[in-house]
Amino acid sequence: MKRRAMRAALTLVLATLVSATVRPALAQSPLEALINAKLQAEWTQRFDSGEHTNVRGSEATLSPQTAINIEQAIQRYSAIVASGGWPKVATQTTLRIGVRAAAVMTLRQRLKISGDLDANSGNGDAYDSYVAEAVRRFQERHGIIADGVVRGSTFAALNVPADVRLQQLETNLVRVRAMSGFLGDRYVMVNIPAAEIEAVDMGQVASRHIGVVGKIDRQTPIVASRITELNFNPFWTVPLSIIKKDLIPKMKEDPQYLTKNKIRIYDGYGSELLPEQINWDSDEATKYMFRQDPGEINSLGNVRINFSNPHNVYLHDTPSKTLFGKDYRFHSSGCVRVQNVRELVTWLLRDTPGWSRAQIDATIQSGERTDVKLVEPVPIYTTYITAWATSGGVVNFRDDIYNRDGLGQYAQN
Repeated sequence: MKRRAMRAALTLVLATLVSATVRPALAQSPLEALINAKLQAEWTQRFDSGEHTNVRGSEATLSPQTAINIEQAIQRYSAIVASGGWPKVATQTTLRIGVRAAAVMTLRQRLKISGDLDANSGNGDAYDSYVAEAVRRFQERHGIIADGVVRGSTFAALNVPADVRLQQLETNLVRVRAMSGFLGDRYVMVNIPAAEIEAVDMGQVASRHIGVVGKIDRQTPIVASRITELNFNPFWTVPLSIIKKDLIPKMKEDPQYLTKNKIRIYDGYGSELLPEQINWDSDEATKYMFRQDPGEINSLGNVRINFSNPHNVYLHDTPSKTLFGKDYRFHSSGCVRVQNVRELVTWLLRDTPGWSRAQIDATIQSGERTDVKLVEPVPIYTTYITAWATSGGVVNFRDDIYNRDGLGQYAQN
């Protein structure tokens, strides 16, 4: 009788779960309903699961609301600082799911204070799925690859003191307020410390692109301009600075470097010279023009995006796409490399007749140099924002890579 009663009760429970979780187009079995109900319960218990995939969302970094959002974040972080900040997480070992360590208890406390982990999630020393999800959220907020594992760059970001983060927010509030005017119905924004590009349409991000920006000693400049022209399958004319710092040393190491990379030398009369005609132990090379042929190994990739500026910088594709998968993306000589550049190009050319995505792909495939002027120039802003907040209350930080925030030892993590 007890077994029959238990079976009847289980049947009732399963029937209830089925009625609660059934999908309109496809009924679930009792087992599926039980599993799905369990998953839904786990999902609702996760403090940050609902926000994890929306840490960035479609809100522009320079939205009209950003300054207000930062002011609210300043109030939150002022309270955290007044309460003593957060603890430093010991960095002796990598922390990941399955690890048990005293450092995990400290990590939990740290993540709770910053709002990445539910305050009621427990204080144990086990690195469980809840901690891993909170770490992913933290990593996304700090521009770190969100793998849920605490190692080098994540430890460094975790251990930046709360008062330093507060200082960043206050510094960047001034920067954001300075750009609080009308930026345009459509515009492109490059955030240098984030190494990121946003295509913004009517206040919402139409597409967001990982970028590679200038090295510390060859910084991407702050610019406000307009994108006017695109070059498909471009030649690359090597800047004088790169001839001096890179090309001459590489030719000393490997006399075949220019030939391997399809870079040609021209004198002032347009006549082509051979590499053997140049004295590479002198500055003679700086007198000539070096131009790389279009193609797969061209340093500009398949397209260059031009805007007027005194620094001769631009956006472009790249054959070195592995750099987009790194946390540290400060490798260029000032120009900005764009991941998924064809998506950005399609957006830029949407009002230019005859330039559908199919035509863009076909033009690139042809390998022929083609220049296209935009019917309506699109504003572009290269900016330096290391801290900002969204309307959802998510506070984002990036390393002060060019040391403009006055953070001292915390400028670069």
